[in-house]
Amino acid sequence: MSTMLDDKTRSIVSACVPALEAHGLDITHEMYRRLLSNPEIRDLFNMSHQKDGEQPKALALAVLAYARNINNLGALGAMVERIAEKHVGLNILPEHYPFVGEALLGAIAHVLGDAATPEIMDAWGKAYWFLADVLIGREKQIYQEHADTPGGWTGWRSFTVRRIVVESSTIRSFELVPSDNKPVMQHKPGQYLSFKLDIPGHGSQRRNYSISSAPASDHYRLSIRKADGGVVSSWFHDTVREGDVLQVSAPAGDFVLTPEPNTKNVLISAGVGLTPFISALGAVEKLPHGPIHFVHGAHAPDTQAFAPYVQKLVAEGVIKADIFYSAGAPADASPLPGLALHSGRMTAAWLATQVQPDTHYWVCGPEQFMLDTILALKAQGVAPAQIHYEFFGSASDAQLLAAA
Repeated sequence: MSTMLDDKTRSIVSACVPALEAHGLDITHEMYRRLLSNPEIRDLFNMSHQKDGEQPKALALAVLAYARNINNLGALGAMVERIAEKHVGLNILPEHYPFVGEALLGAIAHVLGDAATPEIMDAWGKAYWFLADVLIGREKQIYQEHADTPGGWTGWRSFTVRRIVVESSTIRSFELVPSDNKPVMQHKPGQYLSFKLDIPGHGSQRRNYSISSAPASDHYRLSIRKADGGVVSSWFHDTVREGDVLQVSAPAGDFVLTPEPNTKNVLISAGVGLTPFISALGAVEKLPHGPIHFVHGAHAPDTQAFAPYVQKLVAEGVIKADIFYSAGAPADASPLPGLALHSGRMTAAWLATQVQPDTHYWVCGPEQFMLDTILALKAQGVAPAQIHYEFFGSASDAQLLAAA
């Protein structure tokens, strides 16, 4: 169990907030420079987030949020849980934490120079290991839950690509079955799988992809968008074939969709962000549930995945849906009752007309879309407890804390 931070340590960490606001990104860039010089540690990271600067930025915001809330760590509970789930998906182990601590503390000392007094460094050492111990403890619990669940596993497990389906001009689905023909643990709608991949010319890669199938004990389905310049997504689209074997970790993630029979739910997505919602809809379509409103944004009809499935659910009265096409809705569309097609992007003004009391809002999609949508819901008075979201990239709750 972690030893609680003493008043002096918390006071020193809190006093470092101005320095982190000014130099946080420099510190995290330096930290990753040190950390990624170790090949074994480098292989644990999504290197695309290093190249585009997302990971250092997200970590800088997380460290700043930690310092700002050092006297109210309960405010960081959701962020800590998401980090723990991501770590489990990537098979982060206790022995990895000393490397991170050494790199972080070394970076603080390097960037702050003489301002990084022994007292400050001691306080940050204690603060880092306090948080590390919390994460290690929670991750141990999650690993054990995976091991104890029927069909569950820890570490990497071989899965075979059973089927590939073209869902749209940019999205393909990959159906995976365990190579050992044994059962798999049923995921919770909204969770993701993590992959350890070896891509020619790019080396070891790690990625997370949301599961788009309804919970089952024999397979998982991923639906992956081919991103411009995306090393791994392009490899999936251009190279992976039926029969190929992939290394996969157990389902993880705390973004779990749980529509209750007596609650109203609005599912808001853009692009490939609809995948966890497709999983949830597959789980609830034949079960009692409250009203479900599906709101989705796509570039054009040809890029919209699962359009026939959405239309089927609308026709059966399972959901009502609003679909936004940024390039313009088709002129000859004949929407079903309960299905509305819109030209342009979803706006905060339109969203404001949809806000209702006692409703839960689930948000998934590109980072800026999510930030704008979540802040728009909060501006309309929706309680934080009624807003649920999942970031795909390296962003975290810290961005919302910084933007609020």
